[in-house]
Amino acid sequence: MSERLVRRLRPHGESVFATMSGLALQHGAVNLGQGFPDDPAPQAVVEAARAALAAGHNQYPPSRGVPELREAVARHQREHYDLPVDPATGVAVTTGATGALAASVLGLVEPGDEVVTFEPAYDAYAALVDLAGGTLRRVPLRAPDLAVDADALAAACGPRTAVILLNSPHNPTGKVFTPAELELVAEQARRHDAVVVTDEVYEHMTFDGVQHVPMASLPGMWERTITISSAGKTFSVTGWKVGWASGAPELVEVVASTSQWLTFSGGAAYQPAVAEGLGRIGELVDPLTRELGRRRDLLVDGLRAAGLEPLVPQGGYFVVADAAPIGVSDAMAWCLEIPQRLGVAAVPVSAFCESPAGVESLVRFAFCKSEDRIREGTARLRA
Repeated sequence: MSERLVRRLRPHGESVFATMSGLALQHGAVNLGQGFPDDPAPQAVVEAARAALAAGHNQYPPSRGVPELREAVARHQREHYDLPVDPATGVAVTTGATGALAASVLGLVEPGDEVVTFEPAYDAYAALVDLAGGTLRRVPLRAPDLAVDADALAAACGPRTAVILLNSPHNPTGKVFTPAELELVAEQARRHDAVVVTDEVYEHMTFDGVQHVPMASLPGMWERTITISSAGKTFSVTGWKVGWASGAPELVEVVASTSQWLTFSGGAAYQPAVAEGLGRIGELVDPLTRELGRRRDLLVDGLRAAGLEPLVPQGGYFVVADAAPIGVSDAMAWCLEIPQRLGVAAVPVSAFCESPAGVESLVRFAFCKSEDRIREGTARLRA
């Protein structure tokens, strides 16, 4: 790591996803680690992007996003969740959901402010809070039930809490927060005048009849919630990096004002294509979600057959499994070893935590992969 890198970023190093994917590539391993899908993008979305390129959409789009995408996001939020999003003032298009998260945290958090999130937590959250000069307070979600501990949440929040960062459906555990759990978060946000920034990129990937409920739909939370999603997971186009923030104009203005100094704008030809897809969720995305549910079950069964103890996720792309029954006490060391030894790549849950205590043997596997890849990966683990 370069000595010129600012000190607040030095503890973070290389993303664990890049590390494990690099090992998978080096050793020809089945990559069940990083959450990029094997599925092709819906043809209608690809064709819309192709048409936009042919029509000359190759220059800077507006920094807030092209009008048709802002209108599509607002319509999506109204139709799916009854949220009163204004396309002109209530939507900001960003460089992926990560761009929206970065703009939210950097725009809302002053040095010395505190940000509360649930752990395990996607690794970008801690890095962004450190970039902003804030302090991250973590509330553990403990296996196997992953329930929100109301007392722990209340203890983590206080007068310096500026943001509560919520991810549902949750990465890596696949937990979908219940309305009652969301209300616990909302109560703390109201008590401490905090903004809730919600990462909802897996909003359309829920299983077994479980429903995703946006925080912004709770009473009194529209005015204090920034809702973030993206095209990457929804349409299997993680490389397009088209995300957005929506909500009350005062909060979206924070995202837009900050984002213009980070990346300004991008994805000129992709934005109209994403707008096309958002208008056809039932046709284009629901079949993929049903297929993902089938692959989830395939992965869960394969991990059990290999001797691990999986937690069955309610949403998202991932299964967390306990590898202790096969003798694993250090999941990080095991995940660094198995690409070469077993020909499989996975991600230790400790990479999502401040400390490995309590998650030492937990491993995350992705089921957004082809059926053949899942079968081959679990067969190698079983062998």
